[in-house]
Amino acid sequence: MCEGPLEAIWLEAVTDSGWRTADNGSRWYGASVADLTIRGAALTWTPGGEANGRDLAIVDGVFADQPAPESPVLDVTGCAVIPGLVNAHHHLLQSAFRTLPGTRNVAMSEWLGVMAAAYRSVGVDPDLTRAAARVGIVEGLLAGVTTVADHHLTWPEGVDPLELADATISAALELGGRVVFVRGTAGDAATPAATSTAAMAQRWGAVSADGMVQIATGPAGVHSDEEATFMELGEVAAEFGLARRTQANEQVDVVRAAAKYGARPIGLLDRWGWLEPGVTVAHLCEITEDERALVAERGVAATHAPGCDVAMGWGVAEVGEMLALGIEVGLGTSGGGSNDAGHLLADARLAMQVSGLTKVAITAQQALTMATAGSASGLGRPELGNLGLGSAGDLIAYDITGPADAGVNDPLAGLLWADPGRKPRHVVVAGQGIVKDWELTTEDAEDVAAILTELLADRRS
Repeated sequence: MCEGPLEAIWLEAVTDSGWRTADNGSRWYGASVADLTIRGAALTWTPGGEANGRDLAIVDGVFADQPAPESPVLDVTGCAVIPGLVNAHHHLLQSAFRTLPGTRNVAMSEWLGVMAAAYRSVGVDPDLTRAAARVGIVEGLLAGVTTVADHHLTWPEGVDPLELADATISAALELGGRVVFVRGTAGDAATPAATSTAAMAQRWGAVSADGMVQIATGPAGVHSDEEATFMELGEVAAEFGLARRTQANEQVDVVRAAAKYGARPIGLLDRWGWLEPGVTVAHLCEITEDERALVAERGVAATHAPGCDVAMGWGVAEVGEMLALGIEVGLGTSGGGSNDAGHLLADARLAMQVSGLTKVAITAQQALTMATAGSASGLGRPELGNLGLGSAGDLIAYDITGPADAGVNDPLAGLLWADPGRKPRHVVVAGQGIVKDWELTTEDAEDVAAILTELLADRRS
């Protein structure tokens, strides 16, 4: 069992944080950073490195070569320690809309209509956005996700976009996780979308001073957004130094691009200036050999979402071939309306398994790299997703002493191959303990779930 004197760390995480204001008036939730020494791991792994049992030190919230004097010690004997997982593509709002009738085993064009009707029926506002985000973030933290990128695409008329952004961002910070809020669009007017994106960047910065919040921008895809939207959001991204994200080559994207433009999504993105460094494209199902070569040539990153695309029958991204071309590939769960879960490690396992049906299979180490450093790279955040000196002090510790790991020859590979529902015993963000002994420390997880359940019951009654 992995255990140790953590109580002081968890108390500090709850009591020593609060809202802060920068000189320019922007506000962020400044979670206190902490010192922590991690000692006794059976396995310590970081992308690009060998698995070993080395000790780790976090000083002022980042990894250091020596522990701080009198640093609290986390004894992780019997545990595998890896970087915190980075979920590079989620739709947190969909945590309120899982397993809806008409959303399973249907064409994506039909699925979009069912989801849109559900949003209208329940009503998307800051209260729902916050409650759904809290559920998705807690689910992720309990599964080892220390950073989540939320591609928010639903902007009802009359609701201030900044209020929806703040609802999600405050939810993440109060719970202790890092968040990337992606101001997305899905057929929205270009100029208002660009204006609100700029306002979010002015409020939070491209990345907040404490690294807990990032603002990015991204149209849903060429199936829903016009060239003007891509152009204007690209201009805002250039002005404020924002990461750009979009989606391409899911089922409906290919069909609508062909019908409307006589082209394929990748070609349109290239024509519209969205195939270049600083852009990450999610899904990329069934892209052609020439398209893969173009993505690699342009320096575009990719995000694989097998828990959505494979399960829904919308296609398979041949990530092994992308990696072989040098494309940086991250991993995302996508939203609850298609995946129904936010368990990124389970999706890393699925990515590894599905790759066996493609021309180039990936290893467990490659899948774990996608879920950590690969996702972080696509967000422009090299300090995340690794255990290197100076990197953000985010890590997860898995107990590997149980029956599922008995007889495992390679403990690192065993994290994926063995125990499909595996969750970390401890989760640390910026040196602070957010999950202890499989339990969230910042709030009562059952209360978080109950709030969303009750809200939905009231609105559907």
